[in-house]
Amino acid sequence: MSNIRLFFSATLLTDITGKLDKSQSHYLSKVMRIKENEVFSLFNRNGEWEAKILRISKNIVEFKITKQLRQKENIKELWLAFSPIKSNYQNFMIQKATELGITKFLPIIFDRTVVRKINKERLEKIIIEASEQSNRINVPIIEDAQDLSSFLKTNSINLIFTDLNSNNNKIDKSKLTDNPVCIIIGPEGDFSETEREEILNFKGVQPIKINENILRSETAVISAISIVNYVIN
Repeated sequence: MSNIRLFFSATLLTDITGKLDKSQSHYLSKVMRIKENEVFSLFNRNGEWEAKILRISKNIVEFKITKQLRQKENIKELWLAFSPIKSNYQNFMIQKATELGITKFLPIIFDRTVVRKINKERLEKIIIEASEQSNRINVPIIEDAQDLSSFLKTNSINLIFTDLNSNNNKIDKSKLTDNPVCIIIGPEGDFSETEREEILNFKGVQPIKINENILRSETAVISAISIVNYVIN
């Protein structure tokens, strides 16, 4: 069985046929040099399937689904609310957070956020590529950027607040409900005092100091996800 995995958003069922888009066809035929009658796998939120290449015509790969490899996953919802940062660091952060199990990304424009726009299409591509590489079936989603107040008003979550001013260094698992667990990471200039107060007044929040040192945003994300995963898994 080939270890080539591609995300395919359309319906996947045994015995159906289909075509890959131009980009995926080029990747399979020109980069990976896979040939007719060889197999690879396609996945989406409903599972993963083995696919056999029927033909490569006009640089487009046609395939047939031969069997299902994995069922739909029941996963724990782990969200990341983050301040947009410079693109290279942000791309790295999104990639690693996907590999570590984040299921939803929520960009937040804080008072001290410097980068105030995101390239959502680019980030979605990074998320899909990271999901393909890390053997995930459930591909995370990314929401449009919003402000902190909107985020807090519209979500019922267990909020893990990475607060440099906190004296607490442990997450109390007994206080977690069945709602999604969401980590919130501030901007490079940290949260404003008004934002800290607003977050600390949120029902279901647990402030935690993840390190004695001041961490870069992308480092803080990796550290916080690792701590939360240790607690909830």
